[in-house]
Amino acid sequence: MRFVWAVAAFVLAALMIGAGIAQRTVFVGPKTESQAIAVAGDAPYVLIDGAVLNSHDGSQTLRVQEPGQIFAAYGRTGDIEAWLARSDYTHLSLKDGALVSDSVAAAAKPPAGSAVLNPVGSDLWLDEFDQQDELVTPLQLPADMSLLVATDGVKPAPSSLSLTWPVRNATPWAGPLIILGSLLLAVGIVLYVLGVRHVRRSRGPRRKGLPLPVTEPIDLAVEGADKGVVSATPPRRRLTRGRRAFVVVPALAVTAVLATGCTPDAWPQLVPTETPSPSPSVVVPEDQGSPVVTQAQAERIVGRIASDVATADQNRDAAAAAIRLDGTALATRKTNYVLRGAIADQAALPAVPSGHLEVVLPEANDEWPRVFFAVAAGSDAGGTQKPDVIMSITQQDPWSPYKLSTLADLASDAKLNLAPDYVGAIPIPADSPFLAIAPKNLATAYADVVTNGTGSQFAALFDDDEDAFQKQLSENRKSRLDAFNQTGAQTGAMTFSAQAASTAPVALATLDSGAIVAVTVDDLETVKPTNADAVIKVDGNPVVQNLAGAAQSSTGFSTTYANQLFFFVPSQSSKARIQLLGYSSNVLEAKVVG
Repeated sequence: MRFVWAVAAFVLAALMIGAGIAQRTVFVGPKTESQAIAVAGDAPYVLIDGAVLNSHDGSQTLRVQEPGQIFAAYGRTGDIEAWLARSDYTHLSLKDGALVSDSVAAAAKPPAGSAVLNPVGSDLWLDEFDQQDELVTPLQLPADMSLLVATDGVKPAPSSLSLTWPVRNATPWAGPLIILGSLLLAVGIVLYVLGVRHVRRSRGPRRKGLPLPVTEPIDLAVEGADKGVVSATPPRRRLTRGRRAFVVVPALAVTAVLATGCTPDAWPQLVPTETPSPSPSVVVPEDQGSPVVTQAQAERIVGRIASDVATADQNRDAAAAAIRLDGTALATRKTNYVLRGAIADQAALPAVPSGHLEVVLPEANDEWPRVFFAVAAGSDAGGTQKPDVIMSITQQDPWSPYKLSTLADLASDAKLNLAPDYVGAIPIPADSPFLAIAPKNLATAYADVVTNGTGSQFAALFDDDEDAFQKQLSENRKSRLDAFNQTGAQTGAMTFSAQAASTAPVALATLDSGAIVAVTVDDLETVKPTNADAVIKVDGNPVVQNLAGAAQSSTGFSTTYANQLFFFVPSQSSKARIQLLGYSSNVLEAKVVG
């Protein structure tokens, strides 16, 4: 009966092992599924819609073969379509599950004299790829993102490309079948050995030999000599036990080898149920736009700005700086270039920080202009840790690069309730009535506080206890006034005032109905003679002398310092006061009083 069970075990083991191996070899399906795409026409761009990319589950792999340059980039579908508004392109989309190719004409003509569209390096792309002759790149894009393919933006786009998706061909029962079959094989071997052993033991007793003759003597000496002698031949039962163990070991070894060769796809995936952890929820209005940048995109943009501005600083090239700077940030840079060209020891303005951004607050907006705020860690150059830097960065249209418009050192440890970067912040209109003060009036109100102090009608709105800028400004003004009075008090007078700059405010909402607002306030220093015969000389002040283009004047001089400021403005219903977040101050201009 043991032989019958052994044979049954062998048969079942062979079937199970064979079925497991067949699932991983003969019956396994294709690992990928590809879609070849032929592009007709001579449009310079191909837009592959997110629906096409997600027509199959899993990640996507783009393959393009075309002699010469091949360019590909991906981003939000709306952003790519906006960028393509000035160019013809081929749009690949899905209609009733079938791939459809449409030729789209340019919706607007580019302005006269504008440069030819170049897709390389656009700040709108979340990532881009540039190869020669062949481009293969893996992707994993959601349905709201699309893929742009081109050559150089002038020649026709590649005419042949393909998309590939992985196909899940897991065989979760292959591994268990092979293991169970191997175990049955081992059981069959054991049963077979036991059967053989049983047959050998069940044989009848051996015949007895002929009895010894009665007269034959028994040699007791030989019998006694054999007592206590260990035979060199081990007992037969020990050989039988050893052989059975030796036979089972290869079966277990085969099982281990077969199990080692099984990939994870050959086993059932027992994924434990994850317990969700509580996290703060943000309710996003249905009509709210998408965040204009991601964390990685913002870091790449800031890195490009830092690199371009560093090159412009080195060459004192205002035109190059204007590619990445705007507003007060550009104006103060231009002034610094003039001074560095005229004064040998004039220091350059601090470099724009790059690298990891501690905070990214993008505007939630699908139109233009766009803006995002960012905070970068301060450098420790020279062994001195500099404060973190807060920046306001804007983009005027889809074809323009993002530009740094306001830059300041953080001067507050305020904990603000900011929206996550994947949600974005609502832009606040300049005339919003829902804040403690409308953004368009903030610079004027603060300038009045700087000029009149506690006597200002707006003094109660601002938290002067944490206002490091006013403290530093007061010290600087006193220092300049003391220096002037040492030589010019008898013939002239120095006065100070503040006024709102002409730059527009930028405001993004916080989650507690407040807003972060970036403005510029100009600090004016005016020196005038106090009698008709007096002359104001600035030969000891090379900054004013070079900017004004004169060493003396009978009417006096006026110097303007641009102060880039960031504030937190609470809601109108809040009892909190307006808090200064950061500031930077640089000379902007100097001129002869007319």
